[in-house]
Amino acid sequence: CRRPGIVSDEPRPDKPLDTAWIVLEAANDLGDNATVEACRRVIDANLNGTLASPHDLHIVTEYFR
Repeated sequence: CRRPGIVSDEPRPDKPLDTAWIVLEAANDLGDNATVEACRRVIDANLNGTLASPHDLHIVTEYFR
């Protein structure tokens, strides 16, 4: 349960770009190249104004679960 006014460092699936940057850093630190590439595709899609693939979004949003 999330209380109003409480800030959490946990990535939120409603913010895929923010989550992609957090996951990118963690995956890079762990040498998880497949996840790094998925994060880059999500970030690139956002910067290009296109939709990221559902598969890449799933990788990003489920990384810490």
